[in-house]
Amino acid sequence: MVKHVVGVADSKVSSDCGDVIVTQALGSCLGITIYDPVAHVGGMLHVMMPVSSINRDEARLNPLMFVDTGVPVFFWDIYSAGGVKNRLIVKVAGGATIQHNGQDNFAIGKRNMVMLRKLLWKNGVLIEAEDVGADYARSMRLHIATGRVVISTNGCEKEL
Repeated sequence: MVKHVVGVADSKVSSDCGDVIVTQALGSCLGITIYDPVAHVGGMLHVMMPVSSINRDEARLNPLMFVDTGVPVFFWDIYSAGGVKNRLIVKVAGGATIQHNGQDNFAIGKRNMVMLRKLLWKNGVLIEAEDVGADYARSMRLHIATGRVVISTNGCEKEL
């Protein structure tokens, strides 16, 4: 088994059945997995902000930082690796409410999910499973051999 770690504003795609792709500390960020069960191609994206319009220069340097620019790049990477749109399984975790002094003034987690839902809906893609919201961080693992996605929170694990 080879473990690939996805950092913030980063993604990994694999077709090697021995690979596991992981990301950690999903607070308001979203971890998005895509898996094609026929081609055994999958990947994970760790995106942090909803829209690239807040910093166009940063979006040009790293489109994976933003939902609106990162998700399309990520889907094209999956297609390039052999994934087929009508077979793709999408799962999402994160989007937590991160409060400072009891307030969530920017609602980044909620806004990330709204932007993702709009983008996927516009392109005819549905989310099969999600673990989003609340006020705690999550870690996420994708097993390429099976497409299994495991979420870890406060020492507990569950499958999405």
